[in-house]
Amino acid sequence: MSVTRPSTLTKKQVIAFLKPRPKDSHKGLFGTIAVIGGANGALGAALLAGRAALKLGAGCVKVGLLADNTPTVDTQMPELMLHGAAETLKSAKANVIALGCGLGQSLAAQKILYDALQVEVPMVLDADALNIIALRPDLRSILHSRKAATVCTPHPGEAARLLHCKVEDVQADRTGAALELTRKLSSSVVLKGAGSICATREGKLYLNKTGNPGMSSAGMGDVLTGMIAAFIAQGLSADEALLLGVHLHGAAGDALAAQHATIGMSATEVTEWARYLINQWIA
Repeated sequence: MSVTRPSTLTKKQVIAFLKPRPKDSHKGLFGTIAVIGGANGALGAALLAGRAALKLGAGCVKVGLLADNTPTVDTQMPELMLHGAAETLKSAKANVIALGCGLGQSLAAQKILYDALQVEVPMVLDADALNIIALRPDLRSILHSRKAATVCTPHPGEAARLLHCKVEDVQADRTGAALELTRKLSSSVVLKGAGSICATREGKLYLNKTGNPGMSSAGMGDVLTGMIAAFIAQGLSADEALLLGVHLHGAAGDALAAQHATIGMSATEVTEWARYLINQWIA
């Protein structure tokens, strides 16, 4: 594996990707996102991603759920449009697809992933979408041949499954693992963890130093997926969205830690702080 040293990602660098909104803005300028996931027992994962996407600036977010008897409204955020997964994928007319949060690995989940990979719009893949690709070489081949940009967001366990190695091997050479994933998946990649490694599709490497141990709780990855999708929907390139999303996500966690909220930090709180910070940064 490579021994290339990554550049350190900075606030100044990611702020440069942000542009003020025009005075005559409307929701159509900021994209429609289809968030696909939420199988039985994991509805919250897809909802967390959808809420993060909307609160970080997407114009419209549609959430497609695999669970039986899916709710028709998110009572905490009724702005989200909830439907079945297949219906959402077919009718959303999305500019970006975020897929994998709470998806599961059922045959239905595999079919949804197969169908989504045929849609030539930018895509963010997380969690079980990556686990399915690790099990299905045919789907990995389709992903590799896609023309539209893809961002993959594995943690070390998912990365190990994709690379058919041990977690210890991934952690021993995180930059090499991230680069190998970009080659295997023809995607931009963030290898999550303490000191997340971001690798662009062209192989440029960045080390993110924001974030803290309080972010070791459920739903953090779902929020990151929604954030990256939101930035792509608003016109950033996949690489720019990846770098901004990862750095801002960690910075939001750091802002919470500064409030003495490290223990018990929640993904919902990180979403709120990320929204606050990006508005401060863009001002």
